[in-house]
Amino acid sequence: MEQARAEGNAIIDSHREALDKVFEDHKAEALRQSETRIKAETTNAKLALNQALAKSQLEIKRKQGKIQQELKDKIFEEAQDLIHAFMKTEAYDDFLIRCIRSAVRFAGTDPVTVYINLSDEKKKTALEDATQVHLSVSAEDFIGGVRSVIRSRNILIDNSFQTQLKDQYDKFIFEGGDGIG
Repeated sequence: MEQARAEGNAIIDSHREALDKVFEDHKAEALRQSETRIKAETTNAKLALNQALAKSQLEIKRKQGKIQQELKDKIFEEAQDLIHAFMKTEAYDDFLIRCIRSAVRFAGTDPVTVYINLSDEKKKTALEDATQVHLSVSAEDFIGGVRSVIRSRNILIDNSFQTQLKDQYDKFIFEGGDGIG
């Protein structure tokens, strides 16, 4: 009996050891699978977060660009108002005279055609008297200033406010702190 009991206990111990080993293997496999699942879910969560972040950054940049464009347009509208106010001063007349004289000096002996803006047509006689240059009134509105053409050299001297405003508008970029610009 004792021998049978000892054999039975040995079989039970052996079976228990086998079950413990199977249990430990199963536990280790379950742990590996859960770690793999956690890594995969973490990766998916990071990817989703990065996508949401990129989408929101794109939306912020889009809104920022729209606001900057609105501000830029407003700035240049104000600049145009200031130009129109300047055009009513004596300093503007002096500016026109300097531009006309500069174009004539640059042309030298070559014939030059000097155009003033249609809005300055009333000043034509006074400008011609001041510069001794025959002026033409442009059919195209270029806001103000002077355009001069030296046809023999295919040269356009463009001192028009329209061109200068457009050049500045095209170059204008907002710059500032916090990565704006």
